[in-house]
Amino acid sequence: MRVAYLEFDEAEAWRRAGMKQLLKLWNELLLMTSGDVERALEWMEQLWEQHDITGGRMSFDEFRQMLEQQGLIRRSGTGDEPEGEGPGTYELTGKGERGIRKDSLDQIFKNLKSLGDGDHRTPNAGASMERLPETRPFSFGDLSSDIDFNLSIRNALKRGIDDLSLVEDDLEVYETEQHASCATVLMIDISHSMVLYGEDRITPAKKVAIALTELIKTKYPKDSIDVITFGNEAEQVPIHRLPYLNVGPFHTNTKAGLQLAQRILSRRKHTNKQIFMVTDGKPTVILEQGQIYRNVSWILDPLIVNRTLEEAELCRRKDITISTFMIADDPHLVEFVDKLTKVNRGRAYYSALDRLGGSIFVDYMKNRRRRVR
Repeated sequence: MRVAYLEFDEAEAWRRAGMKQLLKLWNELLLMTSGDVERALEWMEQLWEQHDITGGRMSFDEFRQMLEQQGLIRRSGTGDEPEGEGPGTYELTGKGERGIRKDSLDQIFKNLKSLGDGDHRTPNAGASMERLPETRPFSFGDLSSDIDFNLSIRNALKRGIDDLSLVEDDLEVYETEQHASCATVLMIDISHSMVLYGEDRITPAKKVAIALTELIKTKYPKDSIDVITFGNEAEQVPIHRLPYLNVGPFHTNTKAGLQLAQRILSRRKHTNKQIFMVTDGKPTVILEQGQIYRNVSWILDPLIVNRTLEEAELCRRKDITISTFMIADDPHLVEFVDKLTKVNRGRAYYSALDRLGGSIFVDYMKNRRRRVR
């Protein structure tokens, strides 16, 4: 075999590695600006001027032209541009949105240890797609294809070789792992506290939602993933609109979020159903008998909390597990999440923003508490 060696091209090497890093930075800015291409370009230009991020190898105008040439952004003016943008402004393309999804998934996975391949597993043994090395005695109903014939014949030989025969007690079958389908609703808190005190909590939450939906669509296509936001009220969000999520409402209507999640999951026919809730605030509003009831104090309001816990109890009765991912350590929030977790018999994670993605992905992929029917 002949190997051809080429002279190292520093410019080409930088172009490939440098452009990959630039696009990651670009996608991060898009998430931080909720898909506002004009504002992301403005921030990118400021970084360019202040830090010379390419070392003079490329100008900002060349970078912007490259984004257009690669079909990541385009000039609007087709009549269906996003609200607030006039003709001639830039907007994100479908290819640009796919780039955000891929980068979000890659960024979260790079910090995770390998979790292995295959579908979701349960700790229960039974008929499935994957064979384990362990064996057990044959029982009525086991598939003949799962019989370990080497071990079964060895059991028969233990009785002697003069009259070799194979009986049912000799048979050993391989253990197998059951694979379970899963329906997930991801609830994202978009109340004002997600950007309060100068800390951006909504961008990591969006990134996790984008990455999780991309994972399920590509690796677990038989599973389902739905995303809802909850602030003053709850709303289901189309997957392609995730990069454009913005914080706005002042209050947190956790009860409405759980109610909407249950309605969505009731339409799913999957074996396992679960809710992932990302929040940094306690419930502060409910709709009670057609009237909006708001909490006006810093402590937990008993009526709002009890109505929210009732929804958590309903989820438990429907075998819907709630995993709550807290990205704040306020004592009142900890108190509420502890109560909700006990009522639902779910799980709670007190996660830093930089570990939020790993916490959710590990919980989803391992899913130790699945129920197999």
